[in-house]
Amino acid sequence: MKSVSSLDAYLKASEYIDYFDDQIQALIRSFNQNNEIEKIIEVFQFVRDKIHHSYDINSTNVTRKASEVLQQGHGICYAKSHLFAAILRGMDIPSGICYQRLTLYDQPEDGHCIHALNTVYIRHLNKWIRLDARGNKKGIDAQFSIEEEKLAFPIREEYGERDYLINYSEPHPEIIKTLETYSDCMELYQQGLPDQL
Repeated sequence: MKSVSSLDAYLKASEYIDYFDDQIQALIRSFNQNNEIEKIIEVFQFVRDKIHHSYDINSTNVTRKASEVLQQGHGICYAKSHLFAAILRGMDIPSGICYQRLTLYDQPEDGHCIHALNTVYIRHLNKWIRLDARGNKKGIDAQFSIEEEKLAFPIREEYGERDYLINYSEPHPEIIKTLETYSDCMELYQQGLPDQL
């Protein structure tokens, strides 16, 4: 996993990773785990299980900033990755965002799309791991794992899928452009997802 800057960059608040928001701060205070690993697991499970994927619930609202995702209780993978990073950074745990190129549905002829997931730095192991809080459903079973990755979507190279092994400290500009271009989430999901970075 190639980092793009120092650890400090993965702790900063920003426009889309806005952990200074009052609701995010209150949420952070509600978590009561003491050690680093337990905190990461609790936050991962919260974003994965308690924040809906917009497409799964047929929401037309587009959430973008971490605070919007928390307030509305849903987001697509891009937006959920902003919330996951925001909560962890607000806990002083470095977190970034990385991306995958996946088939849009299940076959290469269906086209491709970009999927977002998160990176988390575990200090006492001096190690970055990837976690995918997209949200589990039939056929998707992402779990917390330090050693073997248990992501939502294993890469199938024969389908033209790939991991972008760059650890971004901020959302990719193409992702922000996508989120800001659309006001209808179903339209975004069906027509607007970028197919490469």
